Amino acid sequence: MSQHSRFKITRRALMIVGAASAASLGLPRLAFGRDGDGGAATSSAADAGDKASTAEVAFTVNGTPRRFTADTRLTLLDALREQLQLTGTKKGCDHGQCGACTVMVNGRRVNACLSLAVMHEGDEITTVEGLGTPDNLDPMQAAFIKHDGYQCGYCTPGQICSAKATLEEIRAGVPSHVTADLNAAMKVTPEEIRERMSGNICRCGAYANILDAVQDVAGGQS
Repeated sequence: MSQHSRFKITRRALMIVGAASAASLGLPRLAFGRDGDGGAATSSAADAGDKASTAEVAFTVNGTPRRFTADTRLTLLDALREQLQLTGTKKGCDHGQCGACTVMVNGRRVNACLSLAVMHEGDEITTVEGLGTPDNLDPMQAAFIKHDGYQCGYCTPGQICSAKATLEEIRAGVPSHVTADLNAAMKVTPEEIRERMSGNICRCGAYANILDAVQDVAGGQS
């Protein structure tokens, strides 16, 4: 028997040995950390990562200052619904395509599902809960009821917030894609309302009644 025959190894055995060796390379870091200190280094790195991924957030919601610790990846929508229990703002598509989560930030419309909570430090946020109460409805809320501007009602909070901000945009002279004369006084026309609120989708198809409600409020404010 030759000396080389003693070290003969099959392909199967070679693959098993190789796999075991590769797995063993990760053991020191997992079990002992980089410093071989029984996992303390790994734990410290994890703790540091947890702290780095959270932040203190402070803003005003419906006139009330709110402060809480949030994951830096937390959306404004989830902060309102999960952290602050303001569930009037709805989660629809979660991709900024339906408008159900529309709220007002410093008077401007925002899709809350596309905005991070930590981006709004010091901002004034208004949700549908801040517009009115059952005993003292906001004019826009009352108009939606009067004109039956809803069916299932899921998109209604976002529709109402968007409608209020739309009228403020027109009043401030902010043009839209259908504004014919940028030098003329801005008017609340059906075309302007449709264009500006095109990002708010109603699957029930209550668009005609929503338009009537917004025009009703616009007429009362003129």
